Amino acid sequence: MTTESTDKKPRILVVEDDLSILTGLSMSLRFEGFDVIQAQDGRTGLQKAIDERPDLLVLDVMLPQMNGFEVLEELRARGSTIPVVVLSAKGVETDRVMGLNLGADDYVVKPFGLQELLARIRAVLRRRVRDENIVRFSDTAVDLNAKTVSRRGVPVELTAQEFKLLGHFVTHPGHTFSREELLSGAWGYGYEGTARTVDNFVSQLRAKFEPDPDEPRHFKTVRGLGYRFDA
Repeated sequence: MTTESTDKKPRILVVEDDLSILTGLSMSLRFEGFDVIQAQDGRTGLQKAIDERPDLLVLDVMLPQMNGFEVLEELRARGSTIPVVVLSAKGVETDRVMGLNLGADDYVVKPFGLQELLARIRAVLRRRVRDENIVRFSDTAVDLNAKTVSRRGVPVELTAQEFKLLGHFVTHPGHTFSREELLSGAWGYGYEGTARTVDNFVSQLRAKFEPDPDEPRHFKTVRGLGYRFDA
């Protein structure tokens, strides 16, 4: 996993057909240190979100060509995980629920206070940075920073060595490792263990995370080679 330089400015795509709001919000975001991309209709906004891959999308609901909900639905259907803050003059609960159910990260009702919107944008970006260090598979969430694991929201107790092996697996999905590679990669060259050690630890992970440890879906044996993790 690579970490980009913290000097890189977050890029925000603002999709808003009201030119005065678009201009004012863009100026404020640039003043606060963000790079800004603009679009004034839903279809252009969708294309820029796909092509430019911004760090966050501020998306108005009432847009020409495609409305904001349609843009959001299409983005999520394409597998995009770009954080989205929806802007809408409609403050009724059904619209807020629709936006959140379609995959919005936050929902702000017009007219909004600029400082509140900026605070919400920063909060969404902070959550996204934190979530990027959480790997999920099936009903399990692995927090690589906190070194904690939960299954269906319930904490799972792991030894330090179990977590090292689990962390190595989930950060290399689809990669087949020999037992020797797992010993060195997961625990380091100084760790004194054998191929049998790896087998025992994989069995422990299967017992804790596989729906059926005898028919593993995630921690697969690759006959004659070693093991592979499939999310």
